[in-house]
Amino acid sequence: MAIKCPKCNADNPDTKQYCGDCGTHLTSPDFIPDVTKTLETPAPYLARGTKFADRYEIIEQLGMGGMGNVYRVEDTKIHEEVALKLLKSEIASSKRTIERFRNELRLARKIRHKNVCQMFDLGEDEGTHFITMEYVSGEDLKSFIRRSKQLSMPTAISVTKQICEGLEEAHKLGIVHRDLKPSNIMVDKNGNVHIMDFGIARSVRTESITGTGVMIGTPEYMSPEQVESKTIDHRSDIYSLGVILYEMATGRLPFEGDTALSIARKHADKTPINPQEINPQIPDDLNHLILKCLEKDEEKRYQSAGDLRAELENIEKGIPTTASEIPRTRSITSRDITVQFSVKKFFVPVAALIVLISAALIIWKLLPRKGVVPIQSDKPTLAVMYFQNNTGDESLEHFRGALSDLLIEDLNQSKYIRALSGDMLFSILGHLNLLEAERYSSEDLKEVANRGKATHIVQGSYIKVGETIRVSITIQEANTMELLASERIEGKADDVLTMVDELTKKIKSNFEVSDEEIADDTDNAIKDITTSSSDAYMFYAQGNKYHEKQEYDKAILFYQSAIKIDAKFAQAYQKLAMIYESLGEEDEMLKCMEKFLELSN
Repeated sequence: MAIKCPKCNADNPDTKQYCGDCGTHLTSPDFIPDVTKTLETPAPYLARGTKFADRYEIIEQLGMGGMGNVYRVEDTKIHEEVALKLLKSEIASSKRTIERFRNELRLARKIRHKNVCQMFDLGEDEGTHFITMEYVSGEDLKSFIRRSKQLSMPTAISVTKQICEGLEEAHKLGIVHRDLKPSNIMVDKNGNVHIMDFGIARSVRTESITGTGVMIGTPEYMSPEQVESKTIDHRSDIYSLGVILYEMATGRLPFEGDTALSIARKHADKTPINPQEINPQIPDDLNHLILKCLEKDEEKRYQSAGDLRAELENIEKGIPTTASEIPRTRSITSRDITVQFSVKKFFVPVAALIVLISAALIIWKLLPRKGVVPIQSDKPTLAVMYFQNNTGDESLEHFRGALSDLLIEDLNQSKYIRALSGDMLFSILGHLNLLEAERYSSEDLKEVANRGKATHIVQGSYIKVGETIRVSITIQEANTMELLASERIEGKADDVLTMVDELTKKIKSNFEVSDEEIADDTDNAIKDITTSSSDAYMFYAQGNKYHEKQEYDKAILFYQSAIKIDAKFAQAYQKLAMIYESLGEEDEMLKCMEKFLELSN
């Protein structure tokens, strides 16, 4: 008979003591539910606009975790947005578990720090238990790592320092998190870190209700003493933070395995691969710091979060604020400004430089933005629509606009065909209320083509097979919607620039452009006109998404992340200048424009 894990809901053989997915003890008295009550009170799904407990109006569902569903809601009593977590019925029906949550929530509420998500209350409504906490608008660190693969050293250190500051405050109160992991760490729109879910933390100064022999935590981030169910203190959080820093710096976890229990055992018994073997760009002192955090013996680790933070600050002083040298890139967009000399090569007095930038700004302001005039050309003109995400993975949603933008830029280098600019496409889709559309009707496509004077429509989609991204496109005649051709390419997600170059060549071959002409076309590799880093471009694409929505704080963060990876990414500086102009921050705008002008030549 299968046993359902009370934490993650996975089915396990009745011979197992621990869940194969999350490592939860399957026979712990903390998790023996009252079967009758469980059937009476299933965890509800709350629709947008409904009100829960006659107080919390549902805005959106944020996610589903091992504990239950999480919602962004408005607390109608105080007219503030908060996060509402509905506990799964099989967890909430255990009186011991609810009592443990209640006691530990009292402790967690004492933590008042900018880097800790504030816990509010544990309540019950018609048999459904819930926890309310501060709502943090942003992205969890796990998603950030997945998208970035490896964080730049300055970014990884900055995030870790902020986590240290939050832990310092909690540890002063004798509270240990015990489940520190990237998915429990949010990064808000201003780049501030917030540690979540101190609700299962326990005080080392009081006797816990938690039963002995019960593993609480996530196996990939557990300290050796947690795995062995020993007494733990604040140094367990230091170990978990070391795992997180290892993952940020290398893009990999120190230990992996087929089951949660096998991973947990490696934390107790195995030595991790030296981080520098995975990422040679990790400085020696940071490499030593990571390994010290991961010492099996807690006495050999940093003895406080404050000590760890101080060491990070020392290391930070010796690390450049920009990324390591990357081959120089050039920018070609609808808003480019061409200058006849390089600021690097000629001495320009400060006053002259100000005049130059001011003149460039005047020209720039006159250049088209949204609503660009359609291209008048006898060449085939393509409308490259936003791609469809058929992976089922929301973390790959940014590829929708990124693939379209990259393909447009690549096609517009050609002597034989044209593509509607990204700005024009955005403007048209905005007028037609199609910006969020996942699919387009024939009528929608014809209207896009008519407004942009396009002769052909390119639609695309992508799926993920293992580690491979497979991209498919169709080319249709705009007036008749007759299918002209279909093409498919595939490659790794981190090599999207090469995939776009290949796709461009396939598109050209369908417009009576000979192989010789394609070979002689004015094509530079897409990396030569944007950035050589796929990761930098993905950040840039995310920035464009928020820029278009006028969510400037988020856009700035993503553009800055792109620049940290590729310090010579001219387009990112250009977009930052536009945002700072919109915000009226003239000094920042001038700095970005100066950098853009320097890199554009």
